[in-house]
Amino acid sequence: MNRLIEALNKPGVLVADGATGTQLQKAGLPIGITPEQWNLENPQAILNLHKSYLDAGSNIILTNTFGGSRIKLGKDNLAEKCVEINQTAAHLARKAAGETGIVFGDMGPTGELMAPMGPLKYDQAVVAFAEQAAALAEGGVDAILIETMYDLSETKAAVEGAKKACNLPVIVTMSFDTRGHTMMGVKPVKAITELWPLGLAAMGANCGLSLIENLTAIEAMRQADPNIILMAKPNAGLPHMEGSETVYDVSPEVIAEYALKFRDAGVKIFGCCCGSTPEHIRAAAEALHSAT
Repeated sequence: MNRLIEALNKPGVLVADGATGTQLQKAGLPIGITPEQWNLENPQAILNLHKSYLDAGSNIILTNTFGGSRIKLGKDNLAEKCVEINQTAAHLARKAAGETGIVFGDMGPTGELMAPMGPLKYDQAVVAFAEQAAALAEGGVDAILIETMYDLSETKAAVEGAKKACNLPVIVTMSFDTRGHTMMGVKPVKAITELWPLGLAAMGANCGLSLIENLTAIEAMRQADPNIILMAKPNAGLPHMEGSETVYDVSPEVIAEYALKFRDAGVKIFGCCCGSTPEHIRAAAEALHSAT
């Protein structure tokens, strides 16, 4: 049985990892270098990142491929390395996770607006996402996570591409703002209505502006469909500058408190997004484990 599906059938909340980009910057990722480039140029840094989250209590780690579609990589002249970058990222995560950890192949937005509002046609998006998902599956991931999505058309293209490329479970999380919808106007209930029937393994919310907004979106999804399997991966608050350092304002202790709130709202997979650290994940894991 697939590692994720087997884990979802067991009691308790699965703990996902935290931020990738901000942690790699702390590890020395130069400004202007796309994080995915380090899969090839500094694989030890990627392994160290994965290990830090696994040591903190993560059951699930994400590949360093958020911007790994050919379309997104093309903005940094890396389109022709798309397959190599994604396969390498999957191999690194699989190596770190071993046989017990769960690896999500991470796919984020292309960075282009979908037609008719922008230049990206639906079929082009499907092809790009299928290429990325196939490379991730070849590299050994356990599931495909389509995250930080705003547009239903692009999200559907990503789901279709992933399902064409492999038979792995597919998960979708969208990013909701203070007005209760994505920046393209998609509300949580609309997301559930349009996407859950596509045969997803889980759905939920990630990134966004605050813990409260993510929790509100999750509660709306749960109310819309009490049987849905939910995932949440909120930010560690909002960034601000302290001298030359970017600091996020939510502490590990607050994340631990909210991990229990998300659990009570029905979340089965909980992790953190921008600005979070292994300390945030450790606090959440300890809170969730001590409460069971």
